[in-house]
Amino acid sequence: MEMSKKILITYATYTGSAETIAGLISSDLESRGFRTSLMPMQEVKDISSFDAVIAGSAIHSGKWLPEAFDFLELFRDQLLTRPFAAYLVCMTMAMKKSEKYLQFVSDFMIPVRQIVTPVSEGHFAGKLEIRRLPSLSDKIKFRISVAAGIWKEGDHINRMEISKWSESLSHIL
Repeated sequence: MEMSKKILITYATYTGSAETIAGLISSDLESRGFRTSLMPMQEVKDISSFDAVIAGSAIHSGKWLPEAFDFLELFRDQLLTRPFAAYLVCMTMAMKKSEKYLQFVSDFMIPVRQIVTPVSEGHFAGKLEIRRLPSLSDKIKFRISVAAGIWKEGDHINRMEISKWSESLSHIL
C-alpha cells in the first residue's frame, strides 16, 4: 500500500464539532503515514491533486448543511473517480444507542448517497454548547431538550469511535 496518499479532509460545521472531528481524523491518518489537507468545504477550489476525499457535515434540521451539498454537487464527477468517505455530526448520536436511532441517523445520509456513494460512513456525536447555536429557535429547542433530559450540554465527541473509523479508512483509502 502506498502510504503517502494525499487525502482531502473537508467539513461543513454549524458550531465547530464537524471541524474538530475533521482535525481528529486528519491527525489519526497522518499518524498512519497519509498526507492530509484540512479545509472548510467553502474554501475547496480543486480536488484533482487528492487521491481520496473525506467530507463531513453537521446535521441541521435532519440534513447536511447547504454548503456541504454545494461541495458534493460541484465536485461530483471527480468524487466518483476516487475513494470518498463521508461523516455526519448529529446530537442524536449522543442519545442512548438503539437500532431505531441509528437507522434514523443513517437515513440523514440518503441525499448524500444519491449524489456520491461513500466507501465508508461515520456517524458521530458532537458538542452541545447552546450558547454557540446561531439561531434563537435552536437555542430554545435544545434548552427544552436538555431540561427534558434528552441531551446533556457538553462535549460528546467520542475520540475512540473516530479513531476506530479513521483506522478502517486507512485500509480502504
